[in-house]
Amino acid sequence: MKSFLYLLIPFFLFTACGTRHSENPAAPGFNNTGSDEEAIEIADKVMEAMGGRKAWDQSRCIEWDFFGSRKLIWDKKTGMVRINYHNEDQQAVINIHTREGQVRKNGELITQPDSLSKYLDQAYRTWINDSYWLVMPYKLKDSGVTLKYLGEDNTRNGDQAYKLQLTFESVGVTPQNKYNIWVDQKSYLVTQWAFFRENSMDEPNFITPWADYRKYGGILLSGDRGDRKLTDIAVLDRVPEGIFTL
Repeated sequence: MKSFLYLLIPFFLFTACGTRHSENPAAPGFNNTGSDEEAIEIADKVMEAMGGRKAWDQSRCIEWDFFGSRKLIWDKKTGMVRINYHNEDQQAVINIHTREGQVRKNGELITQPDSLSKYLDQAYRTWINDSYWLVMPYKLKDSGVTLKYLGEDNTRNGDQAYKLQLTFESVGVTPQNKYNIWVDQKSYLVTQWAFFRENSMDEPNFITPWADYRKYGGILLSGDRGDRKLTDIAVLDRVPEGIFTL
């Protein structure tokens, strides 16, 4: 039997659900049968609040600085990503679909196959991590994701929120991770998340806010994670010339 908390969700969340799902279809491989309908409805409301699925799909290039350690630019259309590491003389260009690319270190292109493979794997893992810190709310219905509704809860700031849980299967490089997210009941923006290194853990490794939402192009993005910040965020209509060539 469902807990009483399920009854606390406003009725309007569950009206016209077929229409909302069609506007924000799940990616192939999303665990629809294993996910809670309540959680899926909230995920759709998050997408709508962030600018909508159409605006997200039409956003071409996203760039940002990850905690002052590296700069990324990601072409969502082609899957090309460039990473400039600030603390060392290293740049990488990789296609996240094929995992092929180039790496320049200390002014020289890496050509030795084993070394190149190692640095490209590093770049791929970097992109997965850094992009999730920026665009996670757009990926709630991604392949391999299971969404659960955990009821209502207050954030550390005392704001009322719906609490969802994300677990993963056979995706990414750390499918054993787990996240809890808090979705504000008024704005439907994600305002807090908790990270669990292992999905069996009861206590998170950390909890941080999601704050300072701003509009970039047609979408909203948040750069404030408490003590750490994502900065120099931009959404570009065109790919800067030569950006994916080292």
